Amino acid sequence: MLRRDPFALALGYTRTMMGFLLFRPFPRRISMIGLGGGSLAKYCYRHLPDTTIAAVEINPDVIALRDRFHVPRDDGRFTVVCADGAQYVNVPGHRPDVLLVDGFNADGLPARLGSDAFYEACRRRLSEDGVLVANLVTDEPDFHRYLRSLREVFAGAVALAPSEGSPHNVTVFAWKGTGGLPSHTAMLDRACALQARHAVNLHATATRIEYGKGLNWDRRGQGG
Repeated sequence: MLRRDPFALALGYTRTMMGFLLFRPFPRRISMIGLGGGSLAKYCYRHLPDTTIAAVEINPDVIALRDRFHVPRDDGRFTVVCADGAQYVNVPGHRPDVLLVDGFNADGLPARLGSDAFYEACRRRLSEDGVLVANLVTDEPDFHRYLRSLREVFAGAVALAPSEGSPHNVTVFAWKGTGGLPSHTAMLDRACALQARHAVNLHATATRIEYGKGLNWDRRGQGG
């Protein structure tokens, strides 16, 4: 967190994750698995004022620090939920348009947040044209297994972008509905339309998504 601007996205990979705006620029509901320092939650709360947001965090000690990290208080459109994200996505009744998954702990990504069952539950919970956005790390031993699961569960409707500012983080976008990945031109046009509202360099993210289409992700990983 930047102390001088606690609502800014200080880490590049979080700015890349905001690339969901190129798919769903005005989501009605966002769910987040993993609160951490609250960067994405704070940004979405401030810059998407018409969006209802639920941030799910398994560790109550993390939630206890919310005031120090300027995480907003719960209100009519923002809620922090203390729960296991792998279980939360199985709770009926919430249908987010965007589901952000960034649930790392000190040991990496918990296996339950990268399983087939988890991704299947995520897809079921998304709205009919919803988007899943996952932060993955290519030098984790299970990276390729997570990627295979995402591709299978979402029937290939998956795009990967190298995350800004990191040699190993990759942002995965997976979507429901019949529409495919927007063209690079369409994404750049949308980035231009959103630039006055969002200072997260969506143009660069659109280009990262396009660049990611040409990479052989199956060859990336530890030592690759």
